[in-house]
Amino acid sequence: MNFSWIWIPATLIAAAAQTARNAAQRELVGAAGPFGAASVRFLYGAPFGALFLQIFCIISGSAPNALTLKGAAWIAAASLAQIAATGLMLAAMRSRSFFATIALTKTEPLQVAAFGLAFLGERLSFVAVTAILLSTAGVAILSLPPGLFQRRSTDRTIHAPGAPERTAGGRAIALGLGAASCFAISAIGFRAGILEFNGPTFLIAAAAALAASLLFQAALILALMILFDRPLLRAIAAQWRPSLFAGFIGAFASLFWFVAFAVQSAAPVRTLGLVEVVFARIVSRQIFKEGASKAELLGAGLILCGVALLLNG
Repeated sequence: MNFSWIWIPATLIAAAAQTARNAAQRELVGAAGPFGAASVRFLYGAPFGALFLQIFCIISGSAPNALTLKGAAWIAAASLAQIAATGLMLAAMRSRSFFATIALTKTEPLQVAAFGLAFLGERLSFVAVTAILLSTAGVAILSLPPGLFQRRSTDRTIHAPGAPERTAGGRAIALGLGAASCFAISAIGFRAGILEFNGPTFLIAAAAALAASLLFQAALILALMILFDRPLLRAIAAQWRPSLFAGFIGAFASLFWFVAFAVQSAAPVRTLGLVEVVFARIVSRQIFKEGASKAELLGAGLILCGVALLLNG
């Protein structure tokens, strides 16, 4: 049976679950800080990654193939990039809205194209240049203060008590774009690592890569905390209830991303994954009670148009 279509529902499920995970982690930033909140998805997610692999092996009656040294290197590099990306994203959310931060992270495909031009001399088509200009304009608009072009009395943006003030701070923009760069690296690395497993089925390969990455990430973070920051480890342990959910939903989201990467290249998967911005807008307004200014909506729209144009042009 041909399962080449399965990447479409897998990506949609992954994007929805990832939005829930990001929201859960953001709620932990106050108690554990950006690094602590970023760590829970790996520390609490590792057991679920192993569980998913075990379930797939039992159902299929097969075991994963041995991981090559090259595959291990890809997964390790991607895992490190993912840790950095998550921490940068959560740090950006401290001064930008949930919606605006997620929109910034969706510039990752454009950054790959820009890096190729800058460091590899790869020429870009007119469509690619147009896409980069559109998304660059979107990022610039997102960096503007919400009320820059309107009077305060007419600004209907809703702020919940304790919600982050969305200022024009260049630091938040840099953090969001840095997160996008790291997410781009992780997507490429995980796709390569999954392909190195080479079966026996794409589901087993995806689950095995997930389990391996989460085990590596959890072991690394746990060792660092034991050596350098035991109070943070205790703070995370004290927040075990919300952390357990963040770990589960994070592993669940990653599983479906990996399934999509197992049958389709990263570019189409990330294109469809732009639907996460829609989910983020819903969460931002309904859960965090954060309004979005017209400038933010316009900026996010330009970013989405630019990314979609680049990947489909």
